[in-house]
This record gives sequence, structure tokens and C-alpha cells, in this order.
Amino acid sequence: MGMSGNGAVPAARRVVVREGASHALLDDVAKQIIEQLQEDGRRPYATIGKAVGLSEAAVRQRVQRLLDAGVMQIVAVTDPLQLGFPRQAMIGLRISGDLEEVADRLAAFDEVDYVVITAGSFDLLCEVVCRDDDHLLEILKRLRSVEGVVSTEAFVYLKLRKQTYSWGTA
Repeated sequence: MGMSGNGAVPAARRVVVREGASHALLDDVAKQIIEQLQEDGRRPYATIGKAVGLSEAAVRQRVQRLLDAGVMQIVAVTDPLQLGFPRQAMIGLRISGDLEEVADRLAAFDEVDYVVITAGSFDLLCEVVCRDDDHLLEILKRLRSVEGVVSTEAFVYLKLRKQTYSWGTA
């Protein structure tokens, strides 16, 4: 998911495993490598190699293949609160017209960190990070002005109870 939460998110590098990952690349050793990187995205390949029974060079090659295939990314996860964005919200949107086209327009907003096409009462969900409630209001106005957006409903985050990036290898 996005960088949700008002809790303490360590500014450490994390591994994000993409849904629909190529199963041919995800043997047991690859999953162990991913788990090692999910614990610490800066863990040295030599240390990972010892844990999974491969050489440093073999780990480096496997990690590169996983990155090249889009199976995972190694990214820095930031805490929006510490970056001056204490207000976050999930926005449910009802859309008319081409969902993917509208989703792409919304994804271009700097304040939007997550966009997903959904089934159910909303067509799209967007997570936004804001400086304050006035900024959230301004973003809502901008979102509502996008062609194809019929309505919005904001779900303001009050407190983060869980955020994890350790899924994807089971």
C-alpha cells in the first residue's frame, strides 16, 4: 500500500513485492532473499548469501533479476508526519468514463501517493498526504474538478494501528 499512517515509520529502505509477480522467479530461495531484504533493504548480499546458502554474486544476480522483472522494488519508506504532512486521508471516488484514464490523471497529483481501481461502491481509491485540513480541502477541490470524477468521499486517518511491507512471499 501507500505510505499510510501517522505513526512512526522508520526511514529505512523497504522491499515492496508486486502482486502478480512472475512465479517462475519465486522459488524458495528467491522468497528467502526477499524476506531478508524486507527485514532490512540495506542488508549486504554477503550476509544474505550466508542466510540462504548462496554466494554473494549469486544473490546479487537473483536480486537484479527480481528487480528487472518488476517482482519487487527496494525503496525508502518515509514518515509523512516527519516530512511536514501530518494529515492523510483515503479518498473514495465514483467515476464516469474511462477508469484507467481518470486514475492516471489522479496519479499525477503530487499529494496522491496511492491510486487503485476497485470493485464495490467506489471506482477508485486515492491516498493523499496533506499539510493540514485546508490543504486537504484544496486537494479535494482539485480532485473533484478532474473530468470524469462524479463524487468523492474522504476518510481522514486518525491513528495508524498497523503498516507492514512483509507480505508477498508466503
